[in-house]
Amino acid sequence: MTKNSASSTNSTWTGMVPVDDTALAVTDTGGPGQPVVYLNGAYADQSHWRRVIADLGPGYRHIAYDERARGKSKQSADYSFEACLRDVDAVLAARGVERPILVGWSYGGILAWHWADRNPDRVLGTVTVDAAPCGLTGEEGAERIRKLFHRMRFLLPLTRPFGMAARMSAAQHAEVNIELNEIADASVPVLDRATRPVRFVLATGNSLGSKDGEMEQVRASLDPVLARNPNVTVSAKVASNHSHILRKDFRAVAQAVRETAAAQEGTSNR
Repeated sequence: MTKNSASSTNSTWTGMVPVDDTALAVTDTGGPGQPVVYLNGAYADQSHWRRVIADLGPGYRHIAYDERARGKSKQSADYSFEACLRDVDAVLAARGVERPILVGWSYGGILAWHWADRNPDRVLGTVTVDAAPCGLTGEEGAERIRKLFHRMRFLLPLTRPFGMAARMSAAQHAEVNIELNEIADASVPVLDRATRPVRFVLATGNSLGSKDGEMEQVRASLDPVLARNPNVTVSAKVASNHSHILRKDFRAVAQAVRETAAAQEGTSNR
């Protein structure tokens, strides 16, 4: 295991990291191992990573946090994608982390691509858990997303204690998703120019709000990028769906992290 060049603690730290008008709930296991930073799904909290973290074990330094208005983090006036990119910077700076592996599920995967694109010398590589450069766009796509979250407006508060919804209105949930779909759909150039390893763990089947076969079409949008950029690879295609992948196929995600760390070790030893 490579050593982290930044300062690191030797025991787990939990606390709040201030950024902009809010504060983020952060957990840092500490230690000298390769740092791994976990970026959650759009409305999820950090608890979804516990099986991946346990599988990787104490040889890595695990940093997880709740995004704005998710989990134990505070609310904010800004839930934009740009705000989430600033949050990555804030967590890394607060915990003294350099050259992490970024592991992102869904929204977090797309966040990882864009942060790494802007900071290629500050990241070891990224692992993307079931996200792809494709999305629902335009007014038709936005209206479909708004209708979905309007239908779910009474369900969202019930799923919040399970780390599956944010402390936002249904309309705010929808706007986060609309922006994400537009950004995802425009992200092919970001992946095309990736110079660090980008490993994908892809699910199978549908996700909440998708039509039959739609998610497989989304995943297929990755194929041209795979053909053009050797830094972008699929580590695994697993049987579980988008919602269950971190619970049922956490071992595949952990293995992709190991592959990313090992690839960098091999490069540095040449």
